Amino acid sequence: MNILVKNILALLPEGNNCVPKKTDLYIQGSVITGIENAPEGFIPEKVIDGTDRLAIPGLINAHTHSYMTFMRNVADDLSFMDWLFGTIDPIEQKMTNEDAYWGANLAILEMMKSGTTCFNDMQMNIMQTTKAVAESGMRAVICRGLVGSGHDEAGQIRLQEAYEEMEAFHDCDRLSFLLGPHAPYTCDEAFLHVVAEEAAKHHLGIHMHLSESMTELENCQKDYGCTPIELARRSGLFEFPFVAAHCVQATPDDIDILKQYNVSLVTNPASNMKLGNGFAPLPQMQEKGINICIGTDGAASNNSLNLFHEMSLVTLIHKGTQRSPQCISAQDAFRFATINGARALSLEDQIGSIEVGKKADLAILDLKNPSLWPCNNPLAALSYSANGGEVNTVIIDGKITMENRIILTMDEERIYYETEKIMKRMGHLA
Repeated sequence: MNILVKNILALLPEGNNCVPKKTDLYIQGSVITGIENAPEGFIPEKVIDGTDRLAIPGLINAHTHSYMTFMRNVADDLSFMDWLFGTIDPIEQKMTNEDAYWGANLAILEMMKSGTTCFNDMQMNIMQTTKAVAESGMRAVICRGLVGSGHDEAGQIRLQEAYEEMEAFHDCDRLSFLLGPHAPYTCDEAFLHVVAEEAAKHHLGIHMHLSESMTELENCQKDYGCTPIELARRSGLFEFPFVAAHCVQATPDDIDILKQYNVSLVTNPASNMKLGNGFAPLPQMQEKGINICIGTDGAASNNSLNLFHEMSLVTLIHKGTQRSPQCISAQDAFRFATINGARALSLEDQIGSIEVGKKADLAILDLKNPSLWPCNNPLAALSYSANGGEVNTVIIDGKITMENRIILTMDEERIYYETEKIMKRMGHLA
């Protein structure tokens, strides 16, 4: 479809930053083919009035677990290991494939309604999140969470499942895949070497939790005589495009390793605070030039999948802890949530900014909201004023998936019904 977004304020790239400019956007098929000037012969089939609206590149949630949405608010105010192994893991053991499918649908619904157009997901139940993404019109990068010990059968089965999923959805160009060793406390060093060998064989990047908690750091030093980040390096994992979730406990030497190997760091401020794990040392990482992006983690720990909330937290936390108002700016946070996320996922040539030739993945905000009015500084408003409810229209891959806050590609009421039914069955619904 040819879409004209007319007379809209858009955040357009200028050097390393984005600046607001009143313009027209031209979309043909899945691609932005014109900004300000119409492509030759362009005839719009759909015109969106951009008056009092702001167009931004769709936000990129660089680390989450979509299936966890039905676990929202069931494991709160617990230490990390009690949260994971005492409450969440037992629920996961009861979870069916259909549960994971509806959990992923709920996650996509929440993300789409708050301006996220792409997410990087680590999941357990193959074919379920991918099916939900393919049906919904969302864009995603998927990895099957891998747990294993050396060449054990369980680890090999999970790897085979990952490959089966990649093959089953290879023709959906909104889906791409990574290998996903879960964490140093669920994958031993020998298995991490296996994953590195598989990444080399299949030309795949890697997504992994690293240095999330003090317990993880202490146990890794006890078992392997090094930090989790050093363990990943010496296992060969950093030889491939690598997305590291958390890195809250990264040491100065760890930060140097991340920079040396061009590892992308996903900060998850709400989840890290809620589980009492602390704050990733973003100012030091940014000073080293590490590619920083933002994730929500899963709804079981966050308990939201709203990137506007994360952008607000990531700026305010570090300004406060560093006692520096300039520490992490609104411009930084927006970059983390857009082009840096695209770069981490090897998609920077397709998404992450509004440019001719890139995919038409856009979120359009209604500025006539009390939270955004008057819009004196659109970019600052995204981190300091917006709550996500201002997102009016979403376009993914050139297709309108939400218009006037109505989801066009999913059955919203069915999703609510099915996820409520899951929690009733599990006995967790109040």
